[in-house]
Amino acid sequence: MANPIVARSLDEIKFWSRIMKEHALFLSLGFTYEQKQLIDEANGFISLFERIEERLSRFTVNSDLRQVQAFNTEVYQAAVSIYGYKRKILDLTLRCQIRHNNFPLLVDHVSREAAYFANRLKELNEGKLAPTPDAVIEENVFFLKIMADHAKFIGHLLDPSERKLVDQAREFSNDFDQLLFQAVDLDYMRPQSETKPILSQFLNQNKVSVASLRDFKKTARELIEACRIKSNIHPLLADHTFREAERFLEIIDLFEASLNRT
Repeated sequence: MANPIVARSLDEIKFWSRIMKEHALFLSLGFTYEQKQLIDEANGFISLFERIEERLSRFTVNSDLRQVQAFNTEVYQAAVSIYGYKRKILDLTLRCQIRHNNFPLLVDHVSREAAYFANRLKELNEGKLAPTPDAVIEENVFFLKIMADHAKFIGHLLDPSERKLVDQAREFSNDFDQLLFQAVDLDYMRPQSETKPILSQFLNQNKVSVASLRDFKKTARELIEACRIKSNIHPLLADHTFREAERFLEIIDLFEASLNRT
């Protein structure tokens, strides 16, 4: 029987390594021609995570736990490394030492995802699989912020003439800001396992909103790929944000299943 830590580790690495590789690509596309060192560093991370993906293909859910834990540790170091690179870019940007076409919020956004990835690998190597009520709320805070950011990025990267889509993106941004504030309020309240109905309602509300945003992203991706809307959104970025919404929905399902078992 497959070890759940092994299965979850491989799943996290498969999803997030691709995300990290794409982050490096998006950052590199936003730099100016004279920022060659930062572009070279980004390309180095693309190669690093491609090698991780290649090594990942050699593992299965029946692989030895200790070998997977060792792999987790190596990938953890890669995630920490790209996190440091992203924070360096953010620091240089905020101090106006470099100017490029990546929003500061986007650089912060991708660094938060690298930190999340590293933390997930650390937790898995510590044997932490099932979430506590606190973890359910904290993870939703993290992903709701990610979804709110996505809506803001989409709104800013669409051509201003795409008024209807810009308005829709702005509405999603406002909706997810409100959901995020609600989640932060709930986090301060620290509901325990006996308040399961509150957590269940919280997850269900988020699921409905995320599914709606996921569908909006899917439509936007299809329109961008078909060259039917005007924007500065790379087709891969459109797909990237869609996949992250899908991931959040999967995590909500996992949390709901965990609550139902308690």
